[in-house]
Amino acid sequence: MNPPMSLFGSLKDSNPSPFCSTSIPNMRNIEIQMNNAISDNKNWKLANTEVTFDRESGHSRVYLHGNHIATIGDNFVTVTDAGYQTRTTKSRLNAIIREHCIEGESIYQKRGEWFVRTYTTDGNSILNLPFYGTYTF
Repeated sequence: MNPPMSLFGSLKDSNPSPFCSTSIPNMRNIEIQMNNAISDNKNWKLANTEVTFDRESGHSRVYLHGNHIATIGDNFVTVTDAGYQTRTTKSRLNAIIREHCIEGESIYQKRGEWFVRTYTTDGNSILNLPFYGTYTF
């Protein structure tokens, strides 16, 4: 059975990972373009968001207003609020997490505090952890 396609198509058109979400609800156009640049290992910039790809390490780095907010490698995603817990920062981070992490993982806010929703190492239970500025999935 093939994974569902979003209205925009899969960002990983060829053989998407079973761990990536290909349905992208409420993702902004700039975030779709950002994720395409990450998936395609390309440098890209639009408005306040930039992706740089380092050929040597194979990692993509994402910047918001010039502040480093994420590093994406083949087997990890590290996110940071860069000291700015704003709606835009959270939106960019969740767009990255939705496309490059396990479906269901996210960053959310409750009573003004940020949290990470992730899974235990065995994948059987959901964890809700306080977000202390940076987290690696």
